[in-house]
Amino acid sequence: MRLLHGNEEGTITKISSGGRIEIEIEDGFRIPAMKNEVVVIHEIEKQYFGESGKKAEKETPLEVVKSQKSEPGLYLSYVPINDKDLSLHLINNSDKDYVFMVSEVFGDNSMTLSSGTLQAKTSKKIDEKAIPQFENWPPLFLQFIPVNHKTEKTIPPFEKKVKFKASSFFKSQSIAPITSKKGYLFAIDQQTKALDIKELNKALNEGTEEDLKPAEQFKRPEKEIDLHIEKLTQDHEFMSNTEMLKLQMETFEKNLNYAIASGMDEITFIHGLGNGVLRKEIHKYLSQLENIKYFQDTQKSRFGYGATLVRIN
Repeated sequence: MRLLHGNEEGTITKISSGGRIEIEIEDGFRIPAMKNEVVVIHEIEKQYFGESGKKAEKETPLEVVKSQKSEPGLYLSYVPINDKDLSLHLINNSDKDYVFMVSEVFGDNSMTLSSGTLQAKTSKKIDEKAIPQFENWPPLFLQFIPVNHKTEKTIPPFEKKVKFKASSFFKSQSIAPITSKKGYLFAIDQQTKALDIKELNKALNEGTEEDLKPAEQFKRPEKEIDLHIEKLTQDHEFMSNTEMLKLQMETFEKNLNYAIASGMDEITFIHGLGNGVLRKEIHKYLSQLENIKYFQDTQKSRFGYGATLVRIN
């Protein structure tokens, strides 16, 4: 198909009611149009008019995104299809093949979007996503197993769970390796812990013993614990608000328990002001404990009341 009022050519990928269609043009981009705005291109047209019969196409330079050269590794790339939709690609910019599985997570359930072998220096389209539904995108769960085609160093399998925040997602524009397409690019195999089944089983089996260790075995925490999310993890840009709050509360509870067990008189938790959700959760938790003398907002000069002092019995 060709647009009557433009130079774009492509293939119809969707026909909607009311005379609207969707055309996929070069580089996978899709544009909406009305049926009466397009004309069918047939091979006979080229034979009759020749290549010179076409209007001279205007050269529209691509916008160059300045970025550092992509490092070898695995990437997720979200490439614009049109102003509302993105296509999701898994990119292997390394010299090693991987067996992979990509799933969407819905609480205790999941749905596999794609699985198989991703060969070195290749990419694979996984899914399409609507930008207006961004906040409802479920987390992604990615699993990778390196493939050794010859005797070489064993690289352990790894996995990663990804949940994007709009504030960081739409600032990540870059040119993707392998595909060379402009989109939103994320490295997914950096700062990722390998799966160690033996250590995982050991931790699970020894959980009860660790809980029963005498007080002097607990690590004495610092007098001030900073709960700002960037202090707790480097992966916070991939976390939802719920996941961040959960990590902050787990850190708060662990350090409070350690402070009580090691005999500290007081401890301060720096939570910041923000929207006040973390402060409310901390105060709610403290109000239910019997071995707390009192707690209060503290040190306005330093934290602007963005901290809570806890006095321990």
